[in-house]
Amino acid sequence: MRSKLLLLGCIFACGGAMYSLHGTQAPPRDTALPRVLRLTGQTSARKFANISAPLLRGPESGKALILIKLVPAGASVKKGEVVAQIDAQATQDHIEDVLDTVKQADADVAKRRAEQAIEWENLQQTLRQAKSDMDKARLDAKPAGILTDIERELLQLSVQETEARYKQLQQNLAYQKASFAAEIRILEITAQRQRRHLERHQHDLEKFTVRAPMDGLAVMQPIWRGGEMGQVQQGDQIGPGQLFMKIVDPNSMQLDATVNQVEATDVRVGQNVVVRLDAFPGLELPATVYSIGALATGSWLQNYYVRNVPVAVAIRGTDSRLIPDLSGSAEILLDEQAKAAPPS
Repeated sequence: MRSKLLLLGCIFACGGAMYSLHGTQAPPRDTALPRVLRLTGQTSARKFANISAPLLRGPESGKALILIKLVPAGASVKKGEVVAQIDAQATQDHIEDVLDTVKQADADVAKRRAEQAIEWENLQQTLRQAKSDMDKARLDAKPAGILTDIERELLQLSVQETEARYKQLQQNLAYQKASFAAEIRILEITAQRQRRHLERHQHDLEKFTVRAPMDGLAVMQPIWRGGEMGQVQQGDQIGPGQLFMKIVDPNSMQLDATVNQVEATDVRVGQNVVVRLDAFPGLELPATVYSIGALATGSWLQNYYVRNVPVAVAIRGTDSRLIPDLSGSAEILLDEQAKAAPPS
């Protein structure tokens, strides 16, 4: 009886041990979470056109330009549409003054040509009269009757005098012709300079009407106004060549971010990305890694040994809330393979 109880106890003990080893063990599960790399940056457009104030060709090119017309910020524009208009009244008034100057310069050339023609004819008449006097003196100096030595000497002196005067007039005529040509050339150059002055202002007048070079979205740029930076508005003064607007293609938006050089080895072109914007917390946009910088760069705000690699994330699709210069983040799914090439 005792041996039977011992046998039953051994059986229960073995069963309990087997149950404890196998009966309560849960099936294995894969608890590994997907790896995600989070970057921060700012939105921009890959395809855009800068709109700057025109560089004036006229001599008065240093003056400020006043915007009297400006499309609203965020407006959709078409290629060739007027996006800005600069006040041109002062230039138009100056063009009218320069036009009068050009007409006067052309009139001065014509007037001087007529005056020179009269002066030239008078010089020719004087030369002909001098030749006539020389011929008469030569005829008078020929032997004709009985003349005293003094009379012959006087006649010879008259011949020499008229010949010298005739030769001098011939030389003066050549010099006067060159002088007339130089004077006309000076007047023509003056008229040409005034015409070029007029053409430069007419070119500036055409540039005062600014048209969109492409279809896209009008994005205003900040300028220094009233002691602080502010978005450009109608009525503001801008300088020649100053950037005041961009026309961006909303279908080419991207997030410009940076990744630490240590983590950059995990980033590949074509990886799937989820982009979120700080201004719209509930908005999630699908994206793709578009490009990775070749060199790591530093910043004066960080230690010299900290380097970051620029990364461009191309956003797929469009959204009315997606505009340039918005701060946001990008979560790169590192465990997913690149399934598609980045957009062009």
